[in-house]
Amino acid sequence: MTASNANGLRPIRRLASLRIQGLGFAIGLLVATGAAGAANPVPQATAPATAPAATPAAGQVAITNIDFRRGDDGAGRLVVKFDRAGAAPDLRNLGSSVVVDVGNAEIPATLQRGLNVVDFATPVQRVDARPSGKGTQLVLSTQGAFESLAYQTGNEYVVEIAPRADKPAMGAPGGTAAGTVASAAAKVAATQNARAYGGRPVTFNFQDVPVRTVLQLIAEESNLNIVASDTVQGNVTLRLVNVPWDQALDIVLRAKGLDKRRDGGVMWVAPQPELAKFEQDKEDARIAIENREDLVTDYIQINYHNAAAIFKAITEAKGIGNSSGGSGGSGPGGQQENSFLSPRGRIVADERTNTLMINDIPKKIAQMRELISVIDRPVDQVLIEGRIVIATDSFARDLGARFGIGGRRSYNNGDNTGTIGSGLPDAGTSPANRGLNVNLPAKTYTLGTPASIAYTLLGRNFNLDIELQALQEEGRGEVISNPRLVTTNQREAVIKQGREVGYLTVTGGGTGVLTPTVQFKEAVLELKVVPTITSDNRVFLSLNVKKDEVLRFIEMGDFGSVPEIAKREINTAVLVDDGQTVVIGGVYEFTDRTSIAKVPFLGDIPFLGNLFKKKGRNKEKAELLIFVTPKVLRVAPQQALSRAAN
Repeated sequence: MTASNANGLRPIRRLASLRIQGLGFAIGLLVATGAAGAANPVPQATAPATAPAATPAAGQVAITNIDFRRGDDGAGRLVVKFDRAGAAPDLRNLGSSVVVDVGNAEIPATLQRGLNVVDFATPVQRVDARPSGKGTQLVLSTQGAFESLAYQTGNEYVVEIAPRADKPAMGAPGGTAAGTVASAAAKVAATQNARAYGGRPVTFNFQDVPVRTVLQLIAEESNLNIVASDTVQGNVTLRLVNVPWDQALDIVLRAKGLDKRRDGGVMWVAPQPELAKFEQDKEDARIAIENREDLVTDYIQINYHNAAAIFKAITEAKGIGNSSGGSGGSGPGGQQENSFLSPRGRIVADERTNTLMINDIPKKIAQMRELISVIDRPVDQVLIEGRIVIATDSFARDLGARFGIGGRRSYNNGDNTGTIGSGLPDAGTSPANRGLNVNLPAKTYTLGTPASIAYTLLGRNFNLDIELQALQEEGRGEVISNPRLVTTNQREAVIKQGREVGYLTVTGGGTGVLTPTVQFKEAVLELKVVPTITSDNRVFLSLNVKKDEVLRFIEMGDFGSVPEIAKREINTAVLVDDGQTVVIGGVYEFTDRTSIAKVPFLGDIPFLGNLFKKKGRNKEKAELLIFVTPKVLRVAPQQALSRAAN
């Protein structure tokens, strides 16, 4: 029974097999006929002898160029160009290599070579292009972790190999030094230039599908409403693996020359020229509406600033407007390019009332009010307190001696009587007026009258006078000047106190007559400062401190006297914390002088030589110190300029 049934089914199976074979033969015949018909219109320089040999060559394309570039985000980009559209590339990852097979593309012998692309600092190290069967194979050798994506538009196929931003495992080897430096450079470039994408990863693998279909899939993955313009046409080939959907959207738009505009949850996709024209038309319409809008006049009172200064800043924002800066206004032609006013806007500054009068559309007036509210605000003030300390310490000591000896001899020669003496006084003359052989008094460095010890020995025919003098002076002085002043931020302030000293100058005329003229010289204490308050609550000071003093007057005979002035001045700039005292300058002087005056030979005798010499010693110390203490006086709370800018 089973055998008969089996034998009975054989004719049916044979009939079905014959029908399938006949259908296959008919389909093959139709395909061959169509291929031959399509090949007939194309002229061939060397036509093949048989038709079956020309059939495969009719669907192939040729590679015209292979180019490798470095992307802005450190990715390697391989660009393959074909002679026409219709290539069918297939991309796959094989370990550390990316293989692209183009089964219907021929590669000329001039492009069958390897490219060393290590110097591009991308994950791709080498690109090899070689024929594979009847097609072409491209092999990209990589290093390190990477992500691959590819897209096709027209006769161009692009493969991008981007470095993966995965963090290395702790304790893993870092490779060679050159590789570490290259990897660090690539990561820095990727961090600075790459755009951050936060969409959900998607995977697409399409071969020549319409762009509208890809946009529809992206809309479903992103839950975003996408409206595509009617001019969005063309096909695209994509292979994206675990790529954020917003990055995939940007790649598709860039490949087809499209752009997007987002309004809330709706995104409009259209060609870039169409979007540019739409925005230009929208701007032209806005300008046309503003040109037809009625003008209004507003008055803005300036409280803390100068209306003329604000007027000049607004009208000359781009080097245009009325440069007189007074209380005039500029017409529409003068302010045509001024971004603060519309082409029809006018502004006038009244210096008497410190008011700005603006005639413009309401939108521009509102912007002007917001701008002036930022500019016209109270400015913080700074109290600058200075101390100029001049400390002196002096020591002087003088030792001197006066020594005299004399004798007398009387004679009587008849009627003549005389006296021969050596410095002996007559009767009744004090010893102080007698002659001295050594006169070295103690008055070299000291100014006072020295104390003295005198001894006088008188005899019948001689006298002896000895006087020792000594004086020691010590002095300490301290002069403190404390100027202080208050000024606003970034405004120069000057305080000055002292006197003007007059002196004569003589000029000669043409007739030889001298003409005296009185002139004056300042000897003052002066503090000049320009403070700048920084954002971190510190003060930058530009300082000039001067302390002059008249030391003495130099006599010039018939022309009177001229003053000798000691000048002390410092000019500097310093950054100081609020309330901090800093020493901005100082001078220390020390003088030590010793002098000896003596009689030669006699002054070198031990002990007794002190009667024939005088000694003096002088020490002087002077120190100048300048202290400055700035204190910020807050007038109004600080305002955030970023809020006004928004």
